[in-house]
Amino acid sequence: MRKDAALSFRVPIELKEALERAAKDDERSVSFMVERVLRNWLIENGYLPKPET
Repeated sequence: MRKDAALSFRVPIELKEALERAAKDDERSVSFMVERVLRNWLIENGYLPKPET
């Protein structure tokens, strides 16, 4: 998947720290974790189609 759109936003420090811990535990980058959480929420709420398995 091509990634050509950037996002920038501020979050409370405790949210950022929790995200960093989750990324570290999963051996992923923070940006990957943000994308994963966002994509999952969008799929669960009907904004993106469910991936075919």
